[in-house]
Amino acid sequence: MSETTISENTVATARSVLKELQKDFPVIRDCLPLAIGIDKQLIAQRPEISRKLLRSALAAHTQSLRYLKELQNASVRFNLDGSNADPVSDEQRALAAKTLRERFKKRAEQRKAQEAAEKAERERAAKLNQLAEKFSRN
Repeated sequence: MSETTISENTVATARSVLKELQKDFPVIRDCLPLAIGIDKQLIAQRPEISRKLLRSALAAHTQSLRYLKELQNASVRFNLDGSNADPVSDEQRALAAKTLRERFKKRAEQRKAQEAAEKAERERAAKLNQLAEKFSRN
């Protein structure tokens, strides 16, 4: 198996693990800020899930826009059972806000670059059409 296939399978499997966790745990489904070390709680309740897959699933979850938006406004983290865990520090909220700003800025830059490329392609096509019309008349 190639590395690409292995990583694609891991992503697909991590995604399925995350979907399963979202079904079973409202704190994950609702994107509430998770307690630090939540992976240990999950391993204790779900020993059949490999630690590597679980960490991949949690990484995808905690880096999602929805989770980061919740985290930047939250004051407390939650355990799997929904009980309060640690408070969310100002630094953690600031990091979530910074990550969101950077992502939105990057998306805006990508969108501008794509629009510029599309505009350039339209202009190129228009010039080619003009040339084709000019030389086809003769």
